Amino acid sequence: MKKRVLCLLFPGFEEIETVAPVDLLRRAGVEVVLASLTGEPLVTGRCQITVQADTALNDVAAQAFDLLLIPGGPGVKAVRADGRAARLAQAYAAAGKPIAAICAAPTVLLDAGLLAGQRYTSHAGVLAELPDSLVHERVVEDGQLITSRGAATSVEFGLALVRRLAGDAAAAEVAKGIMA
Repeated sequence: MKKRVLCLLFPGFEEIETVAPVDLLRRAGVEVVLASLTGEPLVTGRCQITVQADTALNDVAAQAFDLLLIPGGPGVKAVRADGRAARLAQAYAAAGKPIAAICAAPTVLLDAGLLAGQRYTSHAGVLAELPDSLVHERVVEDGQLITSRGAATSVEFGLALVRRLAGDAAAAEVAKGIMA
């Protein structure tokens, strides 16, 4: 059965942190659903690049997915205030499913109560809230959590997600195809 990823899309998302992992996952044959938190089909990121969502989050939140992907960007503040992403992260954790967060998005994992006793990384800009973040590490995997520190690590992060869902051979093939 094909693996499925739910990727949250919200105004002010970091484009590289969203598109790079989604692209790599799709190259590996993983189905990725871009779900708009606002329900709007077109969502504009922090650099004014507009991406078309596949669907509204409310329409797919209850569906079965194998991994939750939360990009970063300045829009994470509104995502945290909304609360649905943290509740989804809690549900994925309770089901034993992986949760991936990059840049400022690990703050959503903090809200969900998932960081205690875990190794993780994040953007240095959220160190005040995440003082235990291993910001010197590019990608950190600990149990169900896969975190990365920012836009510059998006390809490594995406390959880690491919490895988690499709295996080492698929990750190696995708990496070879993009000359990583």
